[in-house]
Amino acid sequence: MEKNFYVYMLANLKNGTLYKGMTSNLVKRISEHKEGINCDFTNKYDVKKLVWYKECGCAEDAIRWEKRLRRYPRQWKINLIEETNPEWKDLYEDLF
Repeated sequence: MEKNFYVYMLANLKNGTLYKGMTSNLVKRISEHKEGINCDFTNKYDVKKLVWYKECGCAEDAIRWEKRLRRYPRQWKINLIEETNPEWKDLYEDLF
């Protein structure tokens, strides 16, 4: 069975602080952020809302996407979020 990878962005509020990451287990990693496990940045800035994510077929694709998110300007990231989540709602519950 092939493992899927995800790249994601968290926010504390609309147009607020953003956090970018990647994982092979999105539900587990987001729950770690929400519970404050292994995430100093998200704890410090209270960045715990999953506002955008993308499923990637392999780790290399997820790494490329994460690098793109880190390199591109903030407004590009905001536009990416608002294309699919204009309300900036927490998408975590939708994962179940």
